Amino acid sequence: MMSSDKENKKNNKVEEPRVEYEVQKTKLKGIDPETFDFDAEFAKGLTPEEFKAEMSKRIKAYPWKK
Repeated sequence: MMSSDKENKKNNKVEEPRVEYEVQKTKLKGIDPETFDFDAEFAKGLTPEEFKAEMSKRIKAYPWKK
């Protein structure tokens, strides 16, 4: 009788129910690789001073979590 109890415990595996979540595909903010023309943007160019000013502006405008 003892051996049958051990066999039943091995055969009775408990499994969590499978949960499938709906994945929402949202478009992220940023550069769209399909419409972004790197060569045209590179031709516009920025001087190092303009780049530094632009990055400072963007960093200050970023909504940092506190």
